[in-house]
Amino acid sequence: MFSTLFAPLLLVVPVLALPNVKHQCCNLSNTTLLLPSNQTALAVPTDAPSFVAVAVGVQNYTCNATALTYSNVGAVADLFDVSCISGTSQFSTIGNDAFGIWNHTSSSVTGQDVIKKLGLNLQLLGHHYYVPNPNTTAGSPAISPKWDFTSDAEKGNAEAFVIGAKVGDLPAPTGKNDVDWVQLKKVEGELANTVYRVKTKGGQPPTSCTVGDPSLSVKYTAQYWLYGANFKR
Repeated sequence: MFSTLFAPLLLVVPVLALPNVKHQCCNLSNTTLLLPSNQTALAVPTDAPSFVAVAVGVQNYTCNATALTYSNVGAVADLFDVSCISGTSQFSTIGNDAFGIWNHTSSSVTGQDVIKKLGLNLQLLGHHYYVPNPNTTAGSPAISPKWDFTSDAEKGNAEAFVIGAKVGDLPAPTGKNDVDWVQLKKVEGELANTVYRVKTKGGQPPTSCTVGDPSLSVKYTAQYWLYGANFKR
């Protein structure tokens, strides 16, 4: 389940696409994000998402020498468009299905390979990774999550990214081995005003570590729901 692969470009996959053709996702106007009814950590969105993606990637950790627990230091993932299977049974299970393959493959297998093994032809929307926090203040994280479509589905569109800051955090309803569900607000970019990470599978590190333990990259899958895209196509 765990590996020491820690390269930030671990999952970059080439896409064969015309350089000036912009991706058009399927209609999401009737697609609703379902959150647990007994929680208040994440706000329930009232509008339709701009994009829904399944992520295949890794959560990265280092050992905190003081607490002797693993601290998250970012993530890297490929993001695939699932808008065209919205409303099907596979839409809600694709993360679990992908994780079943991803978690039992070698490091040479890509996110694209995993999706193909599911018998699906989903377009690569872009990538999720971390960058230096653009608005560093006292007590704020040193790095921030970014969702970037500028080299893939929106190739050449400099506005098609969003850097987020967490505003809500919910332990995964599916169990302690799955990374938290989170809600984030836009800090920079026009790809979304709000981002949700839900339907997570995997990604949690061991509960403790020893000083000197190597960094870990722990495989995970998730759905990312992006709301309020406001960029020129």
